[in-house]
Amino acid sequence: MIRVDALWLSTEPLDMRAGTETALARVVLVFGAARPYHAYLFANRRANRMKVLVHDGIGVWLAARRLNSGKFVWPRDAASTASLSRAQFDALVLGLPWQRLGNGGVITVV
Repeated sequence: MIRVDALWLSTEPLDMRAGTETALARVVLVFGAARPYHAYLFANRRANRMKVLVHDGIGVWLAARRLNSGKFVWPRDAASTASLSRAQFDALVLGLPWQRLGNGGVITVV
């Protein structure tokens, strides 16, 4: 297994034809650097495809995921980046509303 200590999501779409070098260049542009044991997530404009770039401390891995129907719940109007918990990531890759997990679902006013 590849160790992943932090998950980062970019709200700007990525062309899914992008290969490893292009995705790595986008990570450096958007996040400032590709840190070891961090995963960086990108979606296309329609949010039905996702690419994940992971720096494993030695090199980089690039994985792709496509939904057969529906789309990923991807923020478009938020800040350009967001941090995700493991539970939020697990929900995101299934196409579920991941923003409702963790602190996003906390009720503070009754």
